[in-house]
Amino acid sequence: MENQNKKLPFGRMLAFAIGDFFGGGAFNIINFLYPGFLALVIGLPAELAGLLMMIARIFDAVIDPFIGFYSDKLRARFGTRRGSIIAAAPLVVLSLFLMFFPFQYPGLYARFFAVLFSYIFFCAVQSVIMIPYYSLTGELTWDYTDRARITSLRLGFSIFASIVCVAVPGMIIDAFDGNTGYIVMSLSFGVLFMLCVGATGLFAKEGIPAEKEVPRLSLREFIRPLRVKVFRQYLYIFLCCQMTMAIMSALFFFYVDFFFCAEATAAGQSNMVGMIGAALMFGMQIVALPVYLAMIKKTSKTAVYIFGSAIWIVGALALFFMPAGANPLYLYLLAAILGFGISGPGLIPHAIFADVVDVGTLQFGTAAPGAFSGIANFINSIAQAIGLAIVMAGLGLAGFVEKDILSGVEVLSQPLSAQNAIIAIMALAPLLFMSIGIFFCTRYKLNKERHAAVVAALEGSEEERLAVLRTL
Repeated sequence: MENQNKKLPFGRMLAFAIGDFFGGGAFNIINFLYPGFLALVIGLPAELAGLLMMIARIFDAVIDPFIGFYSDKLRARFGTRRGSIIAAAPLVVLSLFLMFFPFQYPGLYARFFAVLFSYIFFCAVQSVIMIPYYSLTGELTWDYTDRARITSLRLGFSIFASIVCVAVPGMIIDAFDGNTGYIVMSLSFGVLFMLCVGATGLFAKEGIPAEKEVPRLSLREFIRPLRVKVFRQYLYIFLCCQMTMAIMSALFFFYVDFFFCAEATAAGQSNMVGMIGAALMFGMQIVALPVYLAMIKKTSKTAVYIFGSAIWIVGALALFFMPAGANPLYLYLLAAILGFGISGPGLIPHAIFADVVDVGTLQFGTAAPGAFSGIANFINSIAQAIGLAIVMAGLGLAGFVEKDILSGVEVLSQPLSAQNAIIAIMALAPLLFMSIGIFFCTRYKLNKERHAAVVAALEGSEEERLAVLRTL
């Protein structure tokens, strides 16, 4: 196999990894800030906010397979993936600006549709960039270890972006009167994200030649990756982690502001507890990455997922025992424990994706990473859309109070029923979803040795291919 044993230059790894500053940064700006923005700035009831996020993410899910297909099909000056990344980079600024524009129309549904269309536009731009980006992982190199290094470096940028994008946006927003801070914040980070994505598009050159022919887009081709057993297992592992992170991050600042620091919030006092806690959680994820990389070398990728998930579950359950108004040091310690745990299962789905696509290439005879990425994002978006909608609807039923735009009165407290719902969801979501993820990790067989056999069999006979597939 051409370039199979060639090591990837660090500069190209760096150019690729910096692109996930947008992926991780935007993900956390939206997950941590957007539910509160919708309820406490735009004034949408929790049920409508959940419906809005569900509609936008379902739209995102529907367009993902088409983007994945054209990502595989595109042949341009900047390679199979990078052309669309470069073209969409400037749109990041506009889409993030519109998404956090503080629409203040008196009519509730006028605000709802204004925010909905801005969210849909952002989802489209994000997908045009991130689906080719994730597909690019498996086209930089064949090397199993280099892929783990690439993923670790990329997640390092992603987690660093998470720290920056949880702490800094709030500082910018608080530095300005009214809602001007949201405009300044969105433009500032939009430009930063555009530069990072542009660097990836320009300099992260593919090391593996693209397939000359790509199957036509059809329902059969769309669902074809689901015929790959290890891909289905990857999906379960990936979805469990993504769903849990989305739910916990969406409720994190609600938990801090309206339960842990409820007295200070009710008194109109701002505090840094949530920002410091989030920064510690993401900072510990970076600290944990070398530990998990060392574990991968000595054990396996799935062992890392299981170990980190167990820590995550225990840390989340500890929220039941955290009293309101406790010393913030306890929350900071728990945030660090959670961050260490989250880092493992957060790393592994990205680390195994390219390996799984190689199995698909062996099984079907052609490589189509965009198709695998497209259907993975499709299913992930649908699952998160439904999950977040249910969570927000649950908060609404529990009595969560949104801002009244007409009166302009700020929301400074939530009823006890809403507080209890927030705690229960945050504590139990990891137990439910990550236990499922652990179960499927125990059934996943694509380790380093079997992956080497997969790559070797790509140039072998039909009998050799079938023999390797049977081991998976």
